[in-house]
Amino acid sequence: MRLGSIILFVALCSLSAYYVYEPIPEDIEERWKLMLTNTFFRSLSHLADLSELVGLKDYMGVMYIITLIENIAPVSDEHINVTVEKFDGVEVVLYQPKHQSGNTELRRAIIYLHGGGWCLGSSRMGPYDLLARKVATELNAVILSVEYRLAPAHHFPVPYEDVYRVVKHFLQIGVLAQFSVDPGRIAVSGDSAGGNLAAAVSQQLLKEPAPKVQLKAQALIYPVLQALDLNTPSYQQNQDMPILPRTLMVRFWSEYFTSDKAFFRAMMANAHNNPESSSLLKFVNWSAFLPETYHRKYNYSAPAVGQGEAGQAFGTSGPSQSLADPRASPLLVPDAALRSLPKAYILTCEYDVLRDDGIMYVTRLRAAGVEVTHEHYDSGFHGALMFTVWPMDFLITHRMMSNYVKWLKENL
Repeated sequence: MRLGSIILFVALCSLSAYYVYEPIPEDIEERWKLMLTNTFFRSLSHLADLSELVGLKDYMGVMYIITLIENIAPVSDEHINVTVEKFDGVEVVLYQPKHQSGNTELRRAIIYLHGGGWCLGSSRMGPYDLLARKVATELNAVILSVEYRLAPAHHFPVPYEDVYRVVKHFLQIGVLAQFSVDPGRIAVSGDSAGGNLAAAVSQQLLKEPAPKVQLKAQALIYPVLQALDLNTPSYQQNQDMPILPRTLMVRFWSEYFTSDKAFFRAMMANAHNNPESSSLLKFVNWSAFLPETYHRKYNYSAPAVGQGEAGQAFGTSGPSQSLADPRASPLLVPDAALRSLPKAYILTCEYDVLRDDGIMYVTRLRAAGVEVTHEHYDSGFHGALMFTVWPMDFLITHRMMSNYVKWLKENL
């Protein structure tokens, strides 16, 4: 009996180790911590797949548990006054440093857009609350964290339109005065899908007729910027990396546009483009916009124009039409549309399927004459900035946060 228990214990340990272990690159710091962290994400993803398969709940509905687990009630403290407001009908969490006696100086402001693939995430999650408090305190800045509506309940362009409404409302002279914000020191920032929304909003504001207030800066943290080519070198190199494997990123894109699984299957095969979107592939041609060092062993091949299931189902309408919309894919605008953009900070990570999106945007912005600070983390992975709480805190997270805040302090 005792021997049997020992054998069972060893077997369970072996199975657990086999499940936890992943072939993660050696140069990633705290590899075992990342493996253990990703075990939760993988397990939840398997549960979500099973739930959807048997018809209990859709995939994103199960994955939303991540958001619920991290949710907190943002409260004021001795340094920051936190309130929940409605800006043009969209909920925002507002962080305002408490006034020091006699200090009438106008403040900086950052409009922050959370990540989560447009399907997950919330401004109320602990890591975003912590980031907002840190930036507000260190920069004496007003932080506006936007609670935009999510897919798949609200497909594109609803999340983008929510964000744009908030930004336009906030940039009114009277509103800025209400919150003691300097009109010349406002930035928009976001991570992952939030970086996508920040880049898209920055571009769209340039189309406004004679705006009274303009953004001074945009800070994009491992942003997702294009949906046309989902087989760039970084998508291939990092297709099985923890936190954001290729399958999950493709699913996020698909759910942003539609809940039809035919479109997801077409995107997985990189055969989802239509004639309209394929004419814009020149703007995301990684062989032209990605430095040679990132090409590695990969050779460029333009994505095919889908003629199969997705093409027959959608034609040039719905999600297929959204593919060519720069509000969804900010990389799709011509150079002339980039020239007047505010200075940019772009953070990319080597072990991230979205690495090449960010680097291509750096290349194109610089070519258009925009001032860009590009911070690339050779041992970084997607989502690293959000792992701030023990036992899931990483050394690289603290470096990223410190450098991000430093750039804002010096450039805003």
